[in-house]
Amino acid sequence: MADYDYDMLVIGSGPAGQRAAIQAAKLDKRVAIVERNETVGGAAVNVGTIPSKTLREAVLYLSGYRERGLYGDAYVVKRDVRLADLLVRTDYVTRHEVDVTLNQILRNRIELLTAEASFIDPHSLHLIYTDGRGHRDVTADKIIIAAGTSATKPDNVPIDGIQIFTSDDILGLDRLPRTLTVVGAGVIGCEFASIFATLGVRVTLIDKYPRLLTFVDSEIVESLVYHMRQNRVILRLGEEVERIEAVDDGKGDRVRIHLASGKRIVSEKALYSIGRTGSTNGLNLSAAGLEPDDRGRISVNDFFQTDTPNIYGAGDVVGFPSLASTSMEQGRIAACHAFSVETNLMPELFPYGIYTIPEISTVGLNEEELTKQGVPYEVGKAQYREIARGQIIGDRTGLLKLIFHLETHALLGVHIIGEGASELVHIGQAVLAYGGKVDYFLDTIFNYPTLAECYKTAAFDGINRLSV
Repeated sequence: MADYDYDMLVIGSGPAGQRAAIQAAKLDKRVAIVERNETVGGAAVNVGTIPSKTLREAVLYLSGYRERGLYGDAYVVKRDVRLADLLVRTDYVTRHEVDVTLNQILRNRIELLTAEASFIDPHSLHLIYTDGRGHRDVTADKIIIAAGTSATKPDNVPIDGIQIFTSDDILGLDRLPRTLTVVGAGVIGCEFASIFATLGVRVTLIDKYPRLLTFVDSEIVESLVYHMRQNRVILRLGEEVERIEAVDDGKGDRVRIHLASGKRIVSEKALYSIGRTGSTNGLNLSAAGLEPDDRGRISVNDFFQTDTPNIYGAGDVVGFPSLASTSMEQGRIAACHAFSVETNLMPELFPYGIYTIPEISTVGLNEEELTKQGVPYEVGKAQYREIARGQIIGDRTGLLKLIFHLETHALLGVHIIGEGASELVHIGQAVLAYGGKVDYFLDTIFNYPTLAECYKTAAFDGINRLSV
C-alpha cells in the first residue's frame, strides 16, 4: 500500500463527518478531519438542527403555548418576548454541543485541521489554513466528503441576512419582526413559519405546490394546516414567486414579494427557504473524477461510495433524506465499508421528525402510498384528548394514527402530530422493524398515564373497525 499521511481524511465535522472519523479511529486508523470553520459540528450544531430546535423550545416555553390548553389562549410566561430572550438558551446549548463534539474528536485521537480543502487528485488534498498559517498538501488512502450544505441563495434574490434572510441567518437577526413572509414550505419553511407565528408574528407562507409536505400523510398535514391557520398564518399555496425586492414605502424598510398570479405581499422581513445546496464549490471535485449535480450534491452507492472508489460521500451533501440522524449512520457505514468491515446497510425504516408547532413524526408508509401500491389496509386512531396524559399536559389536539394490513394485521405505518411525537414514534418504529402486527399493542401494558397509551387506544380503534 502507498505511504499516505492518513488512512482516512474526512472533509467536514458535522454529524456525518464526526461519526465517520470516530468509526475509523475505533478501527485503529490514522484519521484527520478538515473543518474550514473555527468551531466544529457543522451546520447541524452551529446554524441548523441544534439552534433551530433549541429556539423552538425557548419559544414554546416563553410563549406559554404548552399551557394554553389548560389556562387559556391569553396565557404567556413572558410578554414582549425579544430575540435576545430566545438566544440565551440557544447560545448555551450550541456551546455545549460544540464542546461535546470537540471532546469526542480529541479523545479519539483524531487530528483536527482547520483549513479549506480542495482536491489535487483522488488521494491528495491542498489545505489552506483559515488562521493564516499558510498551506500544505496532504494525502489519504480513503477520503470521505461530508461537507454539508448551506441555504440556497439565488443571484436574483437580494438576500442581506437581516431583511431578506435564510434559515442560516436567523441567529443573526437584529429583532423579531411584526410581519414575516416565508418563501418555501418545505420542512425548514414550515418549522420557522410555525415558530414565528407562535410568538405572535403575522406570517404568510408561500409555496409553488398545492399542499404542504407531500411525503407526510395527508391527514397529519391537514391537522398541521389547521393549527397554522389558528395561529393566523396565511397560506399561499400553488403560487410562484416572480421577484422579491427590498423597499422603503415611507413606513420603514419593507420586503415586497410579487407573485406570478399578480398578488403582492408586503412584510417587514422575508425568510427565503427554497432548499439547500451542497458545500462543494471549492473542493475542485473534477480533480477527483467527480461531478456534482446542479445543487452541489454528489452521487453515491448503497455504501456511500462515489464513482471514485476510494472517495465516499455522507450527510446532506449526498441529498435525501438530509437528516442528522441518517447522516450519522451514513458516515459510520461509509467508514466501515472503506476498511472492509461488515455492517448492515441503512434501514429503509427511518423516522422523520418535523419540529413544527405542533410537532410531527412519521415512520413507514402512509395512506397515499399504500393506495397507490394497491395494498388493503385499515387505520386506527387515538386523540391525545382521549388519553389522561394528554389532559395532564394540556395537549387536546394531538393525534396518533396506525396503519395496518387489512388481512395480516402487519403494522405498515405510524403517523403522529402533537407533543412528543418525535419521541413517541420510536415505539412504532421498533414494531415495524421486527415485522410486528398491530395486535402487539392490544396485548402490551403501557405505563399510566403516558402518551404511549395512544398506541393501545389506536390499535383497539383499528381492530374494532374490522368487526363493524
